[in-house]
Formats: sequence, structure tokens, C-alpha cells
Amino acid sequence: MREVLRLLGAVVLVAVTAVALGTLVPRPLFGRAADQATPRHILVFTNPIHTDIAVPIDDAVLEKFGFLLDFGIQADLPAARYLVFGWGSKEFYIGTPTWSELKPGPVFAALTLDDSVMHVDLAGEVDLPQPAVQRFELGEAGFAAMLDFIDRSFVRDDDGVAQRIFGVAYGEYDGFFNAHGKFNALAGCNTWTAAALREAGLTTGWWNPLPVTLNLSLGLYNRPTGGSGGVQPGGVQP
Repeated sequence: MREVLRLLGAVVLVAVTAVALGTLVPRPLFGRAADQATPRHILVFTNPIHTDIAVPIDDAVLEKFGFLLDFGIQADLPAARYLVFGWGSKEFYIGTPTWSELKPGPVFAALTLDDSVMHVDLAGEVDLPQPAVQRFELGEAGFAAMLDFIDRSFVRDDDGVAQRIFGVAYGEYDGFFNAHGKFNALAGCNTWTAAALREAGLTTGWWNPLPVTLNLSLGLYNRPTGGSGGVQPGGVQP
């Protein structure tokens, strides 16, 4: 029994150390030159286990992600202010719209190995500050690089058409699409968010599997202009 407890303690110690180092060691290790011109901004939405990136909607963003309109994502609604992108476990993401619908199967899939999906939603005006949201100012080049990263996450068929998963959504304004990459507990939704933010020119921790560690590293190495942590705000009100 003592050996089991020692082994369990060692595993916990290794896990805590890995998460701590993943948060405190910056990625990239040596900071980039600051972009003095910051004409763009993004929002990072957070709930206890997941993070999303909210991109302000304008003509250029609508043009880049115009395929979403073709699939019924009404990004051109007058009340829509942000396109919200998240990457995650296909079985868990689709199968768990609310905490009350949590089931062992999707949890097991997310903790082992699962296909991935992109979830796209809309948000209206977001009042800041609030604990659910961090706002970051970006340069034009970083903003464009992040959009390219997000766009590349969508799986497309031989004709270049994104693959929407029809018949599944959380509400009237969102949808799911097949995505590149396999989801597991070590490389999950928050590591995808971190990678996208690094493309935008921000610095994250070296490895951020949890929202709390990602938010902590973002606060350590960048200058958010909103709140941090909390629960994602609601979507568009028609």
C-alpha cells in the first residue's frame, strides 16, 4: 500500500511540476519584437475547462470565412459582433452541450484519443471588464497569421469545401465542422487556443492544457485589456 501511495504521489508531483513549468516557461522562449501598431483586437473566452477565440466581424473576416455563411452560420446578422472559434474533442464537444448532459463515454474519448472538430458560434457586444474574457490588441500581421491558422484547422474535401457536421449544434447560431488533428488530454482545446494566440504574436506558457494555466501565462507575458477567467458570455441576441 505504501508503494502504491508513493507511486501516486510521484505521479501527482510530476503532473504538477509539468503544468507549473508549462505555465512559467514562455513560448516562444525569447520574446518577439513588439508590434507598435495594434489596429486589431481579439477576445479570449474561458470556462472551467475550455477556451475560445472571438474575432471581430468585419468585411475582410466575412470574406475569409465566407464559407460559414454557405453553411448557415449567420455571421452577417446585424447583431453579430464576433465569430467565436473553438477546437476540441469530437465526441465530448458534440455530446456535452451542458454539464447536466455529461456522460462517461465522451469523457473517456476526450481523455484518450478522439477526432477533433471546430465549433463556430456568434457573439454580440461584449461588455468589459468581466471575469470571462480577456482582450488583446494585435498588429495586422499577427491578426492575419492567426486567421490563417484558424482557417487551416478546418478539414476540407477535394474541392476545398469545409465539412460541416449537420444536425448537431448548441443553438440557432452555431455549428460544428470536422477539424484537423487528434484530441487527447495532453494536446487538447486549450493547447490549440495557445497555438493560435502564438500565431497572433502573443506569448503563452510552453504547455497549457488547462484554461487556468493558459490565462495565467497570458497575463504574465502579455498585456490583456479586459478581465480573465470565468464563464463564456452568451451569444447573439436577434
